[in-house]
Amino acid sequence: MLFLGLQIKYSPSFTHTIFPIPQESVGPRVAQLDPTFTKQNVWGPHHSPEKQITCDRSHHSYDICSIHVPTVLDPTTSTFFINRPSSSITHSPNPTVTKIRPYPRKWENFTMSRIKELTITSQQPIPKCHVAHKSPALIFSAGGYTGNFFHEFNDGFVPLFITVNSMFHHDVDDGNDPDRDIVLVISKARDWWVSKYAKLLRQFSMHKIIDLDNDNSTHCFPSATIGLISHGFLTINQELMPNSKSLNHFHEFLSKAYNGENHHSPNILHHRPNSRPRLVLANRPLGVGRALLNLEEVKSEVKKVGFDLIMFEPTPKVPLHQSFGLINSSHVMVGVHGAALTHMLFLRPGAVFVQVVPLGIEWVAETCFGNAAKARGLNYMDYRVRVEESSLIEKYRKEDMVIKNPSEYIKGKPWSSGMDIYLREQNVRLDLVRFRKYLKKAYKKAKELMDKEG
Repeated sequence: MLFLGLQIKYSPSFTHTIFPIPQESVGPRVAQLDPTFTKQNVWGPHHSPEKQITCDRSHHSYDICSIHVPTVLDPTTSTFFINRPSSSITHSPNPTVTKIRPYPRKWENFTMSRIKELTITSQQPIPKCHVAHKSPALIFSAGGYTGNFFHEFNDGFVPLFITVNSMFHHDVDDGNDPDRDIVLVISKARDWWVSKYAKLLRQFSMHKIIDLDNDNSTHCFPSATIGLISHGFLTINQELMPNSKSLNHFHEFLSKAYNGENHHSPNILHHRPNSRPRLVLANRPLGVGRALLNLEEVKSEVKKVGFDLIMFEPTPKVPLHQSFGLINSSHVMVGVHGAALTHMLFLRPGAVFVQVVPLGIEWVAETCFGNAAKARGLNYMDYRVRVEESSLIEKYRKEDMVIKNPSEYIKGKPWSSGMDIYLREQNVRLDLVRFRKYLKKAYKKAKELMDKEG
């Protein structure tokens, strides 16, 4: 049995306060840019027809800037230098400066305050180039909530996939992945993170990663993009993608990274007979909230219905390609809402995904995983816990607002004091008779998938 422990880190992620990009001056007499400009040409339409720099700050979750001309990066000051057109120098003797924090959660003040700020400037002199690159650069931060599996994909790899396919896509869509000939420049590229996601990072770029925090050499690039594009929680909006890529294309991308071209290879850790569909039960340990209190009874029901059961409690020690192989070759994934359910991205199209939704977090569950599951075309079911199945009924009365109307109870409260009750204090004890009905539906769909694909 595979025991792989993740917990989703909930902060004020679902509040809606826009984080203003600070406008600090860099030296005397520096022209500052309007932080609210949308796809604005830094030099202005009269000064640069070729648009040397464009920035888009119109989005709720991210800013993104593109440098369309050769640029020099000085990692020691986190600054990109470019030459100004002579016409702009004539117009104004002052250099132009803009700043950006390349992490797609700009509505969170505290989170963004910890993201390294990058500067783009025409200030002279430009540093001498130590390392010349022929490929464009893509710069982003792997800070923020990195260390939490949900956020590593929601704030990291899904936006990275969107950005690469949006900013570096082929002029002619031939069905292939974007050119891997880009250089990733990453802040907070910690050794454990680079090691954990080495195969996936190589799928994005053929070049060595530049560690923005620990590199002392200046680097020259023909162009650069700073920031990541986000379409929402675990979301890829096909209508916004130049090549119409979707979450299922992201799954194929993951499959190439972890399985090569064999998208449905058998898991190397577990060899099970093919007569029974495989169900992966993502387990949460006691003490972190949202644990299954009658786990053994649930496991027994799963087997009675006819599934081959695999227990899944992910830990950093299990290589990601093994987790991918296990889940991608399974037919059903079941789990109580939490970060481990991010592994639903590993399920093949047509698989079954059952999310157990504790009391009071229906909207969060739908936003984080339900919408993504439906977008992927998974056979999605949400098992919404009833009052009598929640451990909160042992602490509160049925007529208390915390039980009777969670949305009203949460309203107006700080995130921590409101949602902590539902996310950390609450465990669940499933009604086995009721849950069996969901398992039987899942079994029927799983058998259809197994008979079709194995």
